Amino acid sequence: MFVLALAGLACTGLVHAKSESDSTIRAALALSELPAEGQQTYRLIHQGGPFPYEKDGTVFGNRERQLPRQARGYYREYTVKTPGARDRGARRIVCGGEVPKQPDACYYTADHYASFRVIVQTKN
Repeated sequence: MFVLALAGLACTGLVHAKSESDSTIRAALALSELPAEGQQTYRLIHQGGPFPYEKDGTVFGNRERQLPRQARGYYREYTVKTPGARDRGARRIVCGGEVPKQPDACYYTADHYASFRVIVQTKN
């Protein structure tokens, strides 16, 4: 089992709550486990775009309080295309950090912010 320090949290397959507002445990998700569209979105985030949706890169307010508390503007959201969807669908990647191209941590949601899994890169 790999151990990875990510956003100040020790990760051994699970990311534990950082505060009382972040009371859920999110299973880690390897980058290779993301759907192909999610992997593409993740690459675009680290390249700085260009992004296919106008809302990509806008501030994510974390109103659901599913992610660790941070100052407004820390998190940004990006659409993960859903094949067959007529709109943006429910899948997103939300990344946090001061520099959008170099996020401290990224999270995947397939259910429009109801739950998140932290994305980790495994070493080969």
